Amino acid sequence: MAKPKLDAVAAEAVDLARAAAVEAGGEDAVGDHLGVIAEEGERVVTHSFACQLPGYSDWHWAVTLVRASRAKLPTVNEAVLLPLPDALLAPAWVPWEDRIGPGDIAPGMLMPTPDNDPRLEPGFAATDLPVDADTQDWVQLRSTVAELGLGRQRVLSHYGRDEAAERWLDGQPGPNNELSREAPAPCSTCGYFVPLRGALGTMFGACTNQYSPSDGHVVSLNHGCGGHSDVVAEDRAKDLPAPSFDTISVDESLFD
Repeated sequence: MAKPKLDAVAAEAVDLARAAAVEAGGEDAVGDHLGVIAEEGERVVTHSFACQLPGYSDWHWAVTLVRASRAKLPTVNEAVLLPLPDALLAPAWVPWEDRIGPGDIAPGMLMPTPDNDPRLEPGFAATDLPVDADTQDWVQLRSTVAELGLGRQRVLSHYGRDEAAERWLDGQPGPNNELSREAPAPCSTCGYFVPLRGALGTMFGACTNQYSPSDGHVVSLNHGCGGHSDVVAEDRAKDLPAPSFDTISVDESLFD
């Protein structure tokens, strides 16, 4: 592809380009002329000027001029402030639904769950009954599932369970951290370990040791800490002997 040809008339119109930059940013914001380049299209060039605005180091003013066919003078197409390769830029925009992270739900805050969230699947609902189901059948079935705790509209899907398991194993509840590596034994052999119910119970449980940093948290079977129940003190605390002279109790005979 042929390199764009630099239009001599538009390239020499430095004063016109500077005036456009000054109009956009102010007299004190425009510095020295840095150069001119040819853009795609006929008789289109862009002049660059140093930016002197505080906080905008490594930025420059870019003023594009265009000269129409047979026109003697160019006109201003646009004047913008653009970053150079080493300029400090704001982080890329991330939508809110992708920006929220673990622990961001504060008291009083609601975080709606999408109706197509792959971590969930439909639980028991009225639509699970056959069309010709009797009302009494509905009442009895509904009472049964309520007693069993199966009355939730949505429950954890296989995908949601596997995602949680992978996240826990890779995070602090898993075995790949200094706390677990320095532990005398894994949580699976600890008396403070309480397994979870369901499929996750084959890999995870909860810690009930109040002195452990994992107390009240999910831990994997291979997790561990220094508070393992098998670490038993060699000597128990000894009971103090009776005092040789009792100065605490009161002799009632003194008050007879």
